[in-house]
Amino acid sequence: MPRQARLVLPGVALHLVQRGNNRADCFACESDRLVYLAHLRELSAKHGCAVHVYCLMTNHVHLLLTPEDAAGCSTLMRDLGQRYVQYFNRRHERSGTLWEGRFRSCLVESARYALACHRYIESNPVRAGLSNHPDAYPWSSFRSNAGVHSDPMLSPHPEYLALGERAEARHDAYRGLFERPLDPSLVKEIRDATNAGYPLASDALKARVEQTLGRKLERGKPGPRPKEPALEDRFTLEIGL
Repeated sequence: MPRQARLVLPGVALHLVQRGNNRADCFACESDRLVYLAHLRELSAKHGCAVHVYCLMTNHVHLLLTPEDAAGCSTLMRDLGQRYVQYFNRRHERSGTLWEGRFRSCLVESARYALACHRYIESNPVRAGLSNHPDAYPWSSFRSNAGVHSDPMLSPHPEYLALGERAEARHDAYRGLFERPLDPSLVKEIRDATNAGYPLASDALKARVEQTLGRKLERGKPGPRPKEPALEDRFTLEIGL
């Protein structure tokens, strides 16, 4: 059965999840996370992907980024994965694969979903029981987005900028978004869409995608994880927005 095509639109954010093989740990110590972030910072700039949000868990990674062109995300994740695996295997005297394979992703468009994905990603350590508040977890973008410190790697999403005209107002409004947990139904919607590659988007964007595809978008169930395809085997869409 052919793999489901990945939907990538230049200028539209993408939520990505990459897991360790068999859900094994992909970060063993603090230096591992620092190396991963250093490579992410360099390669996201090289491949034209604006990073809005990140969270490095023990055995997986969440990213919210916006590519300048259709190939940006896959080339970023390919190069990032290769560089980090080489480092990790040398550092921990191991060999073989580290990542589970093809990363999972979904388009994220509209105010409802863009800010919900910010909250979903940065609250992941709380849901996993690793901290009692996103501010207490050091390996996510929350502190930067909340104004605690600056991270030059991050580029603010337009919906984040819309929280306030001044930085102080945006930071206050952003912290306010985390005063209550994300609704469980929205958590499930984001998780299911990412696993199945279904866009979290406005009806207008879905209609454009369906018109280009010539078929209705389906909320399919995720299948077995295939190996990461070659770039020419990846489906991308370029739609005027």
